Amino acid sequence: MLTEINFDGIIGPSHNYAGLSRGNIASASHAGDVSQPRAAALQGIEKMRHNLTLGLPQGFFMPLDRPDAPWLETLGTTPEDAEGHLRAQAWSASSMWAANAATVSPAPDSADGKCHLTAANLVTMPHRSHEWPGTLAQLRLAFADPAFAVHAPIPAPFGDEGAANHMRLCDGHDGQGVEIFVYGVGGGRFPARQHLDASKAVARLHRLAPARTLFIRQSDTAIQGGAFHNDVVAVANEHVLFAHETAFEDRDAAHAEIRAAFPQVEIVEVPANAVSLPDAIKSYLFNAQLVSLPDGGGMGLVLPTEAQATPAVWNWLQGMIAGNGPIRRLLPVDVRQSMANGGGPACLRLRVVADPRTVDPRFIADEAKLDRIAGVVAKHWPEAIVPGDLASAALASDVRKARNALLAELGLNELN
Repeated sequence: MLTEINFDGIIGPSHNYAGLSRGNIASASHAGDVSQPRAAALQGIEKMRHNLTLGLPQGFFMPLDRPDAPWLETLGTTPEDAEGHLRAQAWSASSMWAANAATVSPAPDSADGKCHLTAANLVTMPHRSHEWPGTLAQLRLAFADPAFAVHAPIPAPFGDEGAANHMRLCDGHDGQGVEIFVYGVGGGRFPARQHLDASKAVARLHRLAPARTLFIRQSDTAIQGGAFHNDVVAVANEHVLFAHETAFEDRDAAHAEIRAAFPQVEIVEVPANAVSLPDAIKSYLFNAQLVSLPDGGGMGLVLPTEAQATPAVWNWLQGMIAGNGPIRRLLPVDVRQSMANGGGPACLRLRVVADPRTVDPRFIADEAKLDRIAGVVAKHWPEAIVPGDLASAALASDVRKARNALLAELGLNELN
């Protein structure tokens, strides 16, 4: 039976605040801060546990090997000798944001009846551009069943940042849907990371029907305001699109195109005069998991606690819940360590509609497995990392040992 499974990235032991993500306001504003990898990973595990308690299927992905010495070797250097900015890029734990791992099209949408996954190339940002080989290896392991087709990344220079710029509308997760690819156009102080050509290539690889595939431009206002991915200003689930008024370049045309392709859509729009774009970005209101709750519970919004701390956001949400709309519950979670580096609850997860029996069970979470993961993290993850620590060979060795301990605990040594 097809169901939506959220795969969260386990926050890796090299989690640090180097401020590498241009256009990501949170990342830039916390550059140089002391990070807490152990607390970060435990927060992520508790978020997964929270969603399991809601009755939602949950999976996870492993951290990648860091620092990435083979990548530095291609640049003629080593973790010990690299210039500071290159060393920081090699240490990045940004694969924790699994929404950027791949774009996923469920089997009901594809002409061949397979669930298609295309690993994102992430070429716009140097610190993320070397993630894809490790990500692709993991996707091919987790989704090795013939029910899936796993594709290598779109080649450079066509920037593809994965599911963070992709939405799907449907009557139910197991039914045929309309897929929406949101792209940006460059020209401002911050780069547009998702290219139209990349989105179109993914749609072709996934064998999507043109009549049920939309390409919509993200607004320059949103990108230059700090919404570096579409999921910072919009999220969809089943028949609901939850978006900020400034999400799309031509709002009226975008809404009309969506309604024409999927007439059942219910657009829940937050007006800019109620919640400003800066408040929406600061709180990551839209970087929430909009989920279908089991047993007819309607939809819930798994959102960061920062939304509670932003008065305009929380007041608007309280008013929405008091109405009779499709979103019935607000479900705050603490992911502060991830938020400080520029990623909320939705960044941490990749949505895959599949029969759980077709997924490698080592990647599927339950309470006991999360306990085991938390035990490894508590024992092996560094408590804190300051920027100067990235030059430490001893810390690099400890970080690798920590990841290897988790792989061994879960029987995933082939990812070494």
